[in-house]
Amino acid sequence: MSSSRGTRTRAARLISPLLLTALATTGLTGTLATGSYAAAVTLEAESAVLSGGARVESEHSGYTGSGYVGGLTDANKGSASVSFAVQSAASGTGSVAIRYANGTGSAQTLSLYVNGVKVRQVSLPATANWDTWATRQEPVPLSAGANTVALTFTTADSGNVNLDQLTPADAGPTTPSAGLEAESAVLSGGARVESEHSGYTGSGYVGGLTDANKGSASVSFAVQSAASGTGSVAIRYANGTGSAQTLSLYANGVKIRQVSLPATANWSTWAVREEPLPLVNGANTVALTFTTADSGNVNLDGITPTGPTTTPTDPPPASLSHQAETAFASGGPATASAVAGFSGTGYLTGFTATGARAVFSVSAPTAATRQVAVRYRTPGANAATITLTANGVPVRRLTLPATSGAWAAVTTDAPLRARLNTLTLRTETGDNGDLQLDGIEVTGSAPNAARGASLPYTVYEAEAGATNASVTGPDRTYKTLASEASGRRAVVLDQTGEYVQFTLAKAANAVTVRYSIPDNTAGTGNNATLSLYANGAHTKDLALTSKYSWVYGAYPYGNDPSQGEAHRFFDETRTLTGEFPAGTVLKFQKDAGDTAASYAIDLVETETAPTASTMPATGFVSATTLGVTANDGSDDTAALNGALSTATAQGKGLWLPAGTYDVSGSVNLTGAVLRGAGEWHTTLRGRNGKGGLFGRGGTSTVQDLAITGESDHRDDANSDAAVEGDFGTGSTLQNLWIQHSKVGLWIDAPTRGLLATGLRIRDTYADGVNLHKGTTGSEVSQSSIRNTGDDALAMWSEAQAVTDCVLRFNTVQLPLLANGAAIYGGSGNRIEDNLVSDTVTGAAGIAVSTRFGIPFSGPATVQRNTIDRAGGYEPNWASKLGALWVYADTSEITTPVLLQDNDILDSTYSGLLVSWQKNVGNLTVNNTRIAKAGGYGIEINAAGAGAFSGVTVTDAASGGLSLAGGFTVNRGAGNSGW
Repeated sequence: MSSSRGTRTRAARLISPLLLTALATTGLTGTLATGSYAAAVTLEAESAVLSGGARVESEHSGYTGSGYVGGLTDANKGSASVSFAVQSAASGTGSVAIRYANGTGSAQTLSLYVNGVKVRQVSLPATANWDTWATRQEPVPLSAGANTVALTFTTADSGNVNLDQLTPADAGPTTPSAGLEAESAVLSGGARVESEHSGYTGSGYVGGLTDANKGSASVSFAVQSAASGTGSVAIRYANGTGSAQTLSLYANGVKIRQVSLPATANWSTWAVREEPLPLVNGANTVALTFTTADSGNVNLDGITPTGPTTTPTDPPPASLSHQAETAFASGGPATASAVAGFSGTGYLTGFTATGARAVFSVSAPTAATRQVAVRYRTPGANAATITLTANGVPVRRLTLPATSGAWAAVTTDAPLRARLNTLTLRTETGDNGDLQLDGIEVTGSAPNAARGASLPYTVYEAEAGATNASVTGPDRTYKTLASEASGRRAVVLDQTGEYVQFTLAKAANAVTVRYSIPDNTAGTGNNATLSLYANGAHTKDLALTSKYSWVYGAYPYGNDPSQGEAHRFFDETRTLTGEFPAGTVLKFQKDAGDTAASYAIDLVETETAPTASTMPATGFVSATTLGVTANDGSDDTAALNGALSTATAQGKGLWLPAGTYDVSGSVNLTGAVLRGAGEWHTTLRGRNGKGGLFGRGGTSTVQDLAITGESDHRDDANSDAAVEGDFGTGSTLQNLWIQHSKVGLWIDAPTRGLLATGLRIRDTYADGVNLHKGTTGSEVSQSSIRNTGDDALAMWSEAQAVTDCVLRFNTVQLPLLANGAAIYGGSGNRIEDNLVSDTVTGAAGIAVSTRFGIPFSGPATVQRNTIDRAGGYEPNWASKLGALWVYADTSEITTPVLLQDNDILDSTYSGLLVSWQKNVGNLTVNNTRIAKAGGYGIEINAAGAGAFSGVTVTDAASGGLSLAGGFTVNRGAGNSGW
């Protein structure tokens, strides 16, 4: 696969013990040593059988032979495969050493097949870059004679690696390599030298890593390294338990990761597992420990360490993973392409004004300080200066040497969190910003999601779990439980002992459960518990309530059950659980003490929540020193306003330590900085529908906290939004968790250049986000919005036009009323790269509409979105709304509307709907896939005209096209099915 190059690390190749034996015996690679079972032949990937898009490449250096195999990319997911012919002298458990490169920044997987049977999914840890190669050894069952061993990018894999070669070792005894024997290591906690089972090297192996010594047994090796950096250890072990077992790997006293050691054929069969780890120059201690989080019960024969290599400097990156033209820009920068030599489709120019900024969304697999290469040019002979910020905290002022018009790169570093980060280049006071920016390359960063938000959690749909209870749905009928569930199905536990359970694919310490329990007759809510088990042991009781679900009657829906018409069945609860390793079975069970009549479980999200952050070393003052007290139940509104005023006057931000702060009114932000210890740790808690943040101008930043309201129904006149008001120019809202408020974000003019990113907005009674009248040049991105009572995401030009705003890379689920995302008038607004699913009633997945607000005054764009199971019945009009809807209601739409590169899947009614009888005069629909629709593929009831190219319709229940109202369809190339 192709990828950009930053700093090059040529990893020292781990030569297999078997290959060393053959080389010592014959002096020739590829010659079998007489009397050995080891097949010393190295099989080059470029000579293997390639299929499904796998192809020979040579773009990146460091490979062996004449090239390597790429093409294991997302475009070939489910088909790409590399198949090797492997000879074995005996039947039994052998092994293969896989040499690969993985410059994605995070571990990727392929599936390992032997003789057509899948053996396991193989995890291939990240390498430093695409020119750095590593080896992963995997045990495999082999038959005597000819075998086929294949590495395949199945639909269950993440792929995106390059393969260089495969070195097989026959079934049968293996020849040990030079390494560190376990029996000579430092043993503690019950670990002991044994020799009961054959096949070990040296004078024995280490056993005692048994359940009796869980939490204490450890084997510690002294490892010398000639340099600091990332090295590796090859762990030789036996595991006759029949299933994978785990130990924890430590380097110099720091836990690196939990290591999974697959089963071997028996206790006399040994395998090797290679693991990367950080080493320092000189003496190191490397330990394998049976912690309380591990399953242990393996024998260790020894380790073979490989030290880090030197790291020469590459030339400036010619290809960037984070292009400037796709970053969020405000305060002056604009995309240009006049100067040749840039990467991607353009670059940003215009950083000279104070406050000019480009903000990059960067995902990282783990928290670490990572190298950042900034690619830029200066138009003249003067050096440029600009300030680098990571997640809202200044890192350093960068001095970029003059390039006199040429493109160049400067390398620096920045501390990144695990998961999503923002890296910002901003012209601060004292910076000249005299540069043009091509983009940045972040070493070890992970790719962001191609559509939808890059989310920190793993989702487990209840209906996909193991259960002894009943599954409700699928059903899209309004006011049924299943219609409000993700995927339109949920598991219902209504008998003691019923459960649903999942096996964790990733380690986690935090759980969010989307659930429904019955309401009480007063509408004030039932409270109940649900039992959580981990690997069969009761862990905790989850506290659930129906207080914030269940509304009744007619719009805007009250909280009186006597009005009937119940809906809004689901709510969510979140909790920190303690550490659960990957492979833990989490069970959610109705026990005798769990008193709700029923528990509908829709989905579970698990994640590793970071520990509470500490106050940055500079630039902040703690709220606790300014009279604000957490966790005391008193009203903190006045104290917070006073503390914010004081901190802002001092030119500092206000730090909110971990804890809960109660607010009953507006916490005012006027050019303020408010930062918490994290969404799982710092909470602003509203009272009686009131309490939230209110922007009153200036440039403000709010991040790393939760805002939870106490609204239990929609009351537009008397309830507060979580975040509302005028946010001036260049403000940022980042990493906020918002729940149970009237609205998540309600943004008003004269807000300009606001970035809202990394939000989780759940269970609001009206909109999730509304960029309202006069908001300009603002963006909502990388956010999850679910279970809103009105539009999940909206741009509403009420009285004043919303201009040049964008909703992109968001994941929207289950707006209960209205649309997943909508543009109501304005100019230059865009909806891009989102995932929208499961709208309920009066709804489209995405709408471009004049139903509300002033007419369109400029173009609207909807592109690269996936809309799944969307559209909904509008009972007030007896109308069936399409999944993608262009609606000329109170006024015509004569300005350009571009619908492009969208996927419209499993629509409830028609896939694309254009209505209603007014003129839609400048519509363009390109490269749009409509697959499965409950109505027409395309339904048009309007005047006007549109150009359609590359639009395909399949499996539409009512037919490909319904055309009325005098609309003219201008057909281009590539259309089918309608």
